[in-house]
Amino acid sequence: MKLIEAASYEKMSEKAAELVIEQIKRKANTVLGLATGGTPVGMYKCLTEDYQNKQTSYEQVNTVNLDEYVGLSKEDPNSYAYYMKEHLFKHINIPPGQTFFPSKEQGEQYEELIASLGGIDLQILGIGENGHIGFNEPGTSFHSKTGIVKLTDSTRMANARYFASIKEVPTHAVSMGIATIMQSKKIILLVSGKQKANILHRLFTEDVKEALPASILKTHPNVLVIADQDALSVLKEQEGSVFQ
Repeated sequence: MKLIEAASYEKMSEKAAELVIEQIKRKANTVLGLATGGTPVGMYKCLTEDYQNKQTSYEQVNTVNLDEYVGLSKEDPNSYAYYMKEHLFKHINIPPGQTFFPSKEQGEQYEELIASLGGIDLQILGIGENGHIGFNEPGTSFHSKTGIVKLTDSTRMANARYFASIKEVPTHAVSMGIATIMQSKKIILLVSGKQKANILHRLFTEDVKEALPASILKTHPNVLVIADQDALSVLKEQEGSVFQ
């Protein structure tokens, strides 16, 4: 894993967007793996601004999202389909038929879809405070494929800020599997905020193990971690860290 220090959340977002744009310009029919949540919002804002100013075309791009809640319609403001539409899709020229989300009915078919597109060229990831990637919680097999997962209490609590109450947070989601993520040609992991400082430190200092799902990224040949100063705070404090 290569680590890029960003001076701020905004700089992290700008760098990530720059790399996505470079990928699309290099390959017009790029397959992008996309993430949701708070961390990539700034990146999507930068991509929107670039489209408005420079008209980078998404006409040939296909997107495959990491995950989706079980039980929410695409029109539900808390669904990830709605999130993607609001933060990116409605602002760029990507055809709606080229944006894909996993569903509980189509685990195996999602794998086949990704394969039919030629695989994921660039996968954007965030990391949960417990080390999950996608919704692959600690203990998930590194060989897992797309399917339904039960969300841990800590993940539901972390996401409760987007809902009226914890009771409204779905208990299950459908997520791209760890093995599926690892088949991506290139991966960018975005890490922001003090609440992610401990898990980023663990990612760089602990062994590869299923109790820390993101640790599998250490075995991928092309992973770039972009982290802001708050997320890097614990790593920088520790003796013998990656900065020594």
